[in-house]
Amino acid sequence: MKRKKVLKQTRKLFAEIRKNKNFSGILAIQKQLLKDYEEDITKYVEGLDKGKVKAVYNHISTFLAKENKRFQVTKIGKNARNRDYISCVEWLADAGVINMCYCLSQLELPLKGNYDPKLYKIYYKDTGLLIASLDEEAQEDLRANKNFGTYKGAIYENIVADMLVKQGYNLYYYSSNKPALEMDFFVRDANSLIPIEVKANDGATISLNKLLKDKKYTDIKYGIKLGYKNIGFNGKFYTFPYFLTFLLKKFISAS
Repeated sequence: MKRKKVLKQTRKLFAEIRKNKNFSGILAIQKQLLKDYEEDITKYVEGLDKGKVKAVYNHISTFLAKENKRFQVTKIGKNARNRDYISCVEWLADAGVINMCYCLSQLELPLKGNYDPKLYKIYYKDTGLLIASLDEEAQEDLRANKNFGTYKGAIYENIVADMLVKQGYNLYYYSSNKPALEMDFFVRDANSLIPIEVKANDGATISLNKLLKDKKYTDIKYGIKLGYKNIGFNGKFYTFPYFLTFLLKKFISAS
């Protein structure tokens, strides 16, 4: 993917904000950028099925709207299999369009080599592309009424995912049915596995509390909760507002 087009659109975006002194018109630019990326797939994909690459690209928001947010190749086309599409997914990642988040097999260190390459979530590098990919009614409701609806969790997770990647982290999550346990992200320091829960609503942190209470997870010493709350610590996990996510690595390194 060529960056000149992205930079041109970004400059246009800031010019619109300065001119109108508000964010009106930005959605149209985001939608055009989303379309431009799709056109670039047609232009620059070589050695792969362009239709399959587009199918992956066009289904990202569909799966982010689901409760578990896992990308399921088998549901994007008839007889679709992960082995036939994984190169298409990796092409989008290499092109800087998406961030991939892999499911951990065990809640223990190390992280690399301890995940299932067939189980993953896909986030946009640019959360603006996620907004632009929504249906028009959802876009207007979000813009006019600040109603995030079905995509509220996805939007916050997408933002956090990209901020973690920009700090040099690889993305991992965990999901288990027995016992029922899910965690949005995991990072690590020198000696600890650190669960990160992203709260779109001001609710209970059930999974985070389970992880910190269960003594079998010996690599987990503390956790992090991102939400609307101010900075805090309850003896088990730290709480940070979303806008401080970009400083997590500095905090973890200093802890």
